[in-house]
Amino acid sequence: MSEYFELVKEYLVDLNIGIVEEDEKEELVIVEDEEKGIKNLIIDCEDPILVLEQLIMEVPAQQDDLFRRLLQMNRNLVHGAFVLDEECKYIFFKDTLQLQNLDRNELEGSIGALSLALAENSEELLRYSKQ
Repeated sequence: MSEYFELVKEYLVDLNIGIVEEDEKEELVIVEDEEKGIKNLIIDCEDPILVLEQLIMEVPAQQDDLFRRLLQMNRNLVHGAFVLDEECKYIFFKDTLQLQNLDRNELEGSIGALSLALAENSEELLRYSKQ
């Protein structure tokens, strides 16, 4: 287990973000803070980067201008981006950080950016998900 994985877990505890699952071998945790919209956020230490990824929704059958809107939403995000999986079946929020220089504020900023992205775009994303 790397020192980075332990450091990330310490930061999460400091930030009062609940670790709901942990895989020491893969050096990843799944966290939740439902108050902030964080649900099953995967945080994965893939030295030299930390990957944060949360499933947002399944891509609806009727997409209309969804992909264009996701790109427009990305323009306003502080950190990270809305992304598609390779099969274009799911939309995720994804962010990456350098592990070597990672500090608590940087991790907090990325998680906060996800929370803000969901708060600002949740109504529109919900409308798309119901199509």
